[in-house]
Amino acid sequence: MRSTSSNRTLWALVDCNNFFASCERLFRPDLANRPVIVLSSNDGCVVARSNEAKALGIGMGEPEFKVRPLLRRHTVAVFSSNFALYGDISARVMRTMESLVPHVEQYSIDEAFIPLTGPLAANADELAGTLRKRVAGWTSIVTSIGLGTTRTLAKLASDAAKKSGGVLRLEAGTAGTDAMLAQTPVGEVWGIGRRSVEKLRLRGILTAKNLRDADDGKTRKLLSIAGLHTALELRGISCVSRTEIPASRRTMVSSRSFGQRVTDKEHLAEALAMHAANVGERLRREKLLCGAITVHIRTSRYGQGPFYDETTQIGLPFPTASTKDLIRATREGLESIFRPGFSYAKAGIMLFDLISRNALQGSLAEAVAPGADAKRRDRELMRVLDAANRKFGRGALRFAAEGGADAPWQASRSKRSPHWTTVWEDLLLVR
Repeated sequence: MRSTSSNRTLWALVDCNNFFASCERLFRPDLANRPVIVLSSNDGCVVARSNEAKALGIGMGEPEFKVRPLLRRHTVAVFSSNFALYGDISARVMRTMESLVPHVEQYSIDEAFIPLTGPLAANADELAGTLRKRVAGWTSIVTSIGLGTTRTLAKLASDAAKKSGGVLRLEAGTAGTDAMLAQTPVGEVWGIGRRSVEKLRLRGILTAKNLRDADDGKTRKLLSIAGLHTALELRGISCVSRTEIPASRRTMVSSRSFGQRVTDKEHLAEALAMHAANVGERLRREKLLCGAITVHIRTSRYGQGPFYDETTQIGLPFPTASTKDLIRATREGLESIFRPGFSYAKAGIMLFDLISRNALQGSLAEAVAPGADAKRRDRELMRVLDAANRKFGRGALRFAAEGGADAPWQASRSKRSPHWTTVWEDLLLVR
């Protein structure tokens, strides 16, 4: 058992392995060694894979129809997305970890940072093993845990831990950490996006080790202060506070094909409102805010009739996670791009300019703006809405603008598993 200085913080990053696929296996013991995949909305693309499915060469984001022969040949279990189930199991995992440690900072639906100090830091490896054992015992979810002297090193360690027994420690200045950083492409470093990768590549910075050892002034000029903080964290200098944690994603998308063609603008507005409700709930669950939204509608590329494909962007006055604000923006966008006379096959939205809710600085303009009290009431409404839907199942409360469950545009989810833990009618009966 290793030990570390008791007067500094050591970080643990707990990551649930193949989370969506693992959730689908919880109530299906017959799937224990069978390949499992989960599809995106409308059963379009692969969004999660078990290890057995990965071994078959099924890629992330692969369209289902392209791999269908492979799925049949290897009797792969295929599921539609069941986000009510995934969200509930995620909450159970977080509560289980909270039974062992005083602080759990949830980062995404399947990841959480845990700060370790004093005796917890001194016995971090033993604690990580205990956490993995308890989460597996109480929820049946297998986790990987990265330990690091900074959040960034812990994130890198958790990614590698999946291949090294489930727990891996990266401490600055050790030969093992140097070797790991030298083998890690810079694009795999937490907080380094695709645009930054290209800037760094042009200057010969190709690995995490290159970034760590780069000149501070040049790094700040290339990547701003956030990029410099990342480089310093790779050296073991902790400088990313909770309010500076990079968003777990840079964009958030909700888009799907319709169950049947849509010609009516009001039906399109309902579909877009449903997408707004979906991403609004996800924003709040992941503690994010968005600053802008794009709205997209199109006809089929392969059907009869004229083709139409249009997208518009709407900036939001203030970063928000309010479903009301998002629905209002989607309606505004639709009004600007809708054209009558087309049979629409798909609609969707994308949120961007995402920031952590904790990173939002107070705005005097927003505080004194007309309707500031209404904003506060709106946040409380969203809290009540989310609580009701967690307790009674997604869609128990929804905006009228979303339309009904029998709307003609509703997507196919023919392979969705039951809501095993959130709907009374779907609870398992034990005889």
